[in-house]
Amino acid sequence: MRRFRRTLVTAALAMTVVGGTAGWASGDSERAVTGPPPGAAAWRADTAALGRPLPDPATAPPAEVARFFAGLDTGARQQLVRSHPLVVGNLDGAPPALRYQANRLAVLATGEARYASLGAPGRQILAFDPRGRGQVAEAFGDLERAAHVSVIVPGSDNDATGHDAPRAAHSGPAGMARALRAAAGERTAVIAWTGYTTPVGVGLDAAEGRLAVAGASRLARFTAGLDAVGAPDPVLFCHSYGSVVCGLAARHTDATDIVVFGSPGMRADTAAALGTGARVWAGRSPSDWIADVPNVEFAGLGHGADPTSAAFGARRLPAADVRGHTGYFAPGTQSLAAFSALANGEAR
Repeated sequence: MRRFRRTLVTAALAMTVVGGTAGWASGDSERAVTGPPPGAAAWRADTAALGRPLPDPATAPPAEVARFFAGLDTGARQQLVRSHPLVVGNLDGAPPALRYQANRLAVLATGEARYASLGAPGRQILAFDPRGRGQVAEAFGDLERAAHVSVIVPGSDNDATGHDAPRAAHSGPAGMARALRAAAGERTAVIAWTGYTTPVGVGLDAAEGRLAVAGASRLARFTAGLDAVGAPDPVLFCHSYGSVVCGLAARHTDATDIVVFGSPGMRADTAAALGTGARVWAGRSPSDWIADVPNVEFAGLGHGADPTSAAFGARRLPAADVRGHTGYFAPGTQSLAAFSALANGEAR
């Protein structure tokens, strides 16, 4: 009975503590944005554009989408971009350059100041969905010619609205991606992927797996889209709640490596239980508050075993000189050096 009561207390702590940033938030539950982007119905109905049906954004595999665009000439591609920018911009399997162009049009079409910077010339916005708090993915480097590709999967409190918000230079999805690209060099492209609805603050959403399940499905499709356009198999860098997403997506991606840091758990007891052929790496700063989160999964709350524990079986990442929960990409840290080696395919 005593052990049972201790488990209940631990689960309650998990409910109130687990999250992607320190601090407290309201208990309002976030609604996961799923399914095809706005405009999908008009896209499906547009048989006049090319005189034949267009691939269904909800059901067409990315490989089918890639074949469809490969069969179009420049004029037909541009017609679809102009007519359906939100669909083309979010269509996994479409050529990256076409998605950048479409998303710039989609951002500008919203007319919203909070998104305006995303539409600036030179930005490589690989996905943009204004529903809810907004989702966004941005590529740094030449994705179509890169020898290596990495994807940053962030945790709580990230969305399209805050993508360009002022932060420490090496923190936030875009900051992490820039720091990794600078360390890894020009042959590596890095994508900051906030392609799912993240929890807000610390609360029930962060303690349960509902948003992570929805995010995992989107991440799996996104990586399949990279594969469909000929990009190298990616390395996934998964921070905080993002590591829960990566744990659930692991068996459905073609990632070469899955790297988790500041993780509350991956919803698996061991690395082997993730069911992936990717190498799994884990690290945690000595001063990261995530260490205070109980590693349990009880009645749907908490995210399970500590990925940095010996019993979990992940390869260890150095992080002894990392400060706090968001310092893993700080220049000069052991963790960033290890991340760079992984991104470049040099880690063994």
